[in-house]
Amino acid sequence: MRCGTLTYHLLFLLLLSALVAVPAAAQDETGNSCIDCHTDLDGKLAAPAMTMTEDVHYRRGLFCQDCHGGNPERGFAEGDPELAHSRRYDWRGAPKAIDIPEFCTRCHANVNYMKQYNPSLRVDQLLEYRSSRHGELLAEGDENVAQCVSCHGVHGILSVSDSRSPVHRANIPATCGACHADKALMKPYSLPTDQLAKYSSSVHGVLLLERGDAAAPACNDCHGNHGATPPGLNSIANACGECHALNRDLFNKSPHKKAFAEMELGECTTCHGHHDVTKTGDFMIGTGDKSICIDCHEDGEAGFEAAGAMKAQLDSLKNILASAEELLERAEQGGVDVESGRFDLQQARNVLIKARGAIHSFDPESFTKVTETGITEAGIVMEIGEAALHDLWLRQVGLAITIPLILLVALALYWKIRRIESPKH
Repeated sequence: MRCGTLTYHLLFLLLLSALVAVPAAAQDETGNSCIDCHTDLDGKLAAPAMTMTEDVHYRRGLFCQDCHGGNPERGFAEGDPELAHSRRYDWRGAPKAIDIPEFCTRCHANVNYMKQYNPSLRVDQLLEYRSSRHGELLAEGDENVAQCVSCHGVHGILSVSDSRSPVHRANIPATCGACHADKALMKPYSLPTDQLAKYSSSVHGVLLLERGDAAAPACNDCHGNHGATPPGLNSIANACGECHALNRDLFNKSPHKKAFAEMELGECTTCHGHHDVTKTGDFMIGTGDKSICIDCHEDGEAGFEAAGAMKAQLDSLKNILASAEELLERAEQGGVDVESGRFDLQQARNVLIKARGAIHSFDPESFTKVTETGITEAGIVMEIGEAALHDLWLRQVGLAITIPLILLVALALYWKIRRIESPKH
């Protein structure tokens, strides 16, 4: 009898320890009043139960009570939801918008807690958010501004790497645009609402949204994530320079740096646009009708002359590259191997790319040094192409001479054979 009692108690303890060890995310399968109740409700109240299994927190073993408190084992069977919502079980309920950043960062700002899930996760989101314009306005009591759930969602929060997530790279413009393209919402802040439309048609937007280029910048690359704030005149160049570092460094050493600062012009945006950054082209430099240099520089000014000189140098490089390409193509069509010329031609084309970046120095002298390097390399390709064409010509001349001789020899042999085979012989 004692043995049976002991066995019973051991089995009971094993069962109890197994139940305790069940992760919170799996407890809904053993009876969870949160899921049971909300599944029977309609509309927004049913959404948490419907989307919970997709939630990144749920997949890491967290569940309703980990955020909202309460007791998931009480309420449904008794027919009284208030039992699950009892304050004795640390029921917190749904936070107000103004409290959400602190609500989320109870975990996300806890270094030791977050390490157990991913040691690389950042824990400074709240500090950054408070420094943002969104955070400042929320601290002033404005509950219409974006906070955590505005971007990440509420229940069913997906990982940033999930293509369905509102904060996935390709979805960020639409997520930001949900507020910033809303005229009624933006009216109290006197903010424009055309940023999303401009970005979508910009060179950056086309690359990201239409071509799926993950390297193309989205809103957060320039404005920041949790510390989002519109960049000022100086920081615009810093934001652009994170990707276009060479152009930034050249501009900072150029005469335009001081001039733009004195006129309070946006360093990059004055020429390239803001959210509507357009595809660049060689037409932008020089003194032609489409040039942006003539927006500031008039005929007779040093800047006007410099722009014209730089465009002339750029055109010279492009023209000799085109001529070199044509020579190589003619030689290749004739069957001549010009692989070495192709390699040198690519080197010269790389100089053209470098020259287009060197425009940001706005210094004709240093710009000429770059283009002359390319012109010299293209000249070498021209020599290779001309030598290949000369070789082709020699082959053609040799063939033109050889074929008649072969025909004459063949004809002579023919007549010789005919004479030998003639009956007279």
